[in-house]
Amino acid sequence: MVFCTRYWRFGLLIGITFLAGTTVGPGLKVLDAAFAQDSNRTDMYQMLKVFGDVMQRIRSEYVDPIDDKLMVENALNGMLSGLDPHSSYMNAKSFKDMQIQTKGEFGGLGIEVNEEKGVIKVISPIDDTPAARAGIKPGDIITALDGKTLIGLSLNDAVDRMRGPPNTKTVLTIKRQSIEKPLELTLTREIIHILVVKSRMELDDIGYVRLSQFTERADTGIRQAVKTLKAQNGGRLRGLILDLRNNPGGLLEQAVSVSSDFIDQGEIVSTRARHPEESQRWDAKGDDILRGAPLVVLINGGSASASEIVSGALQDHHRAILLGTRSFGKGSVQTVIPLPGNGAMRLTTARYYTPSGRSIQALGITPDVIVQETREDRGAFGGEKEADYNRVLTNQGGADPQLHVPHSDLLPLLRQIPDRPPVDFPKFDPSKPDETDFQLLQGIALVKAIVAQKSAQAN
Repeated sequence: MVFCTRYWRFGLLIGITFLAGTTVGPGLKVLDAAFAQDSNRTDMYQMLKVFGDVMQRIRSEYVDPIDDKLMVENALNGMLSGLDPHSSYMNAKSFKDMQIQTKGEFGGLGIEVNEEKGVIKVISPIDDTPAARAGIKPGDIITALDGKTLIGLSLNDAVDRMRGPPNTKTVLTIKRQSIEKPLELTLTREIIHILVVKSRMELDDIGYVRLSQFTERADTGIRQAVKTLKAQNGGRLRGLILDLRNNPGGLLEQAVSVSSDFIDQGEIVSTRARHPEESQRWDAKGDDILRGAPLVVLINGGSASASEIVSGALQDHHRAILLGTRSFGKGSVQTVIPLPGNGAMRLTTARYYTPSGRSIQALGITPDVIVQETREDRGAFGGEKEADYNRVLTNQGGADPQLHVPHSDLLPLLRQIPDRPPVDFPKFDPSKPDETDFQLLQGIALVKAIVAQKSAQAN
């Protein structure tokens, strides 16, 4: 998301209607344009009159008294949410909550959610939060809160209900794929201090860094984590695993900065807006903090938005090998535009493109090495990918999404990585990742193989 204050052009954009197969002179073209303009204005005024009539009828005849402000807010939210899955209206409270969340601290359960077809679906639980500890998973559908249904609520209303004072309990009713009966999970709300970066040393001088969200602290956290790992290991860091699995994204500027931590120069991402003059490009603005050491990035279906920008940039620059499963596929940029009354609108204003010109919108990024989390194939559950949503933006104007080809000298190593765990592999245990996280283990094995290959080539 791009957070900035913009001057917005008010007024209508009037299009000119062209009649196929008809030849008209210059005078008739002007008349046709004027007619189309008058027709569009008439239609708009008619719909505004309908809006006023409906609002007045609700005020006078609805079964219960309704606050005028609530009606207008509902109308604004409907106007925006009807465009695509990521545009929405935020009242003053929602806008303030969003600003707090992007700073990395807020109250609640710790779940990234979206709304589709009137239901609330989990994009990802946030690490070390009540939601993560309760075992909530990407793709879960939250059907009720404390026995009261969430079906049909707007995303803002649902999130507002899930938040509350710290130390208060709430019961979520969850519908999960492959489980017939709904799950009821009791969670205790707490102040969510998002520790967006975690790190540790693995064996053979290989570092591991987990980035859970692209908040304002993401880039600083990554640079500090790598610095700390080197200091802990006597300055040695032969390779790094960057874990972006289930990272739902965040700030575009932070995605550019994190990419620049590993790429010396060149394009990171570009955006194409409705008006060409508003399109932008971001280039690397740092230096490679790993000094060329091998980098493997872990992604999955919960890796979205800013995670995909970083993954796409590192992949296109041949700076990293991506391992895991196809990413979420959110290739659009939302601009948050403050509105009178302390609210704001989140509006989709552009598509973004990787350095090679690929648009991942509704397609996602395919990793260089596909490695499943478990042996079981997961069927489609709806809402797990961008392409599953209604009113999803089309993928357009980009290069072939399959354009990327890994370095040819690495292909033999990539082919050695198994695509799923063996039959007797243990069930994942978050307390024992080095024994039960199959994707992580394959990432470490790949870094070791690349280090060994480079060493052999140097000799």
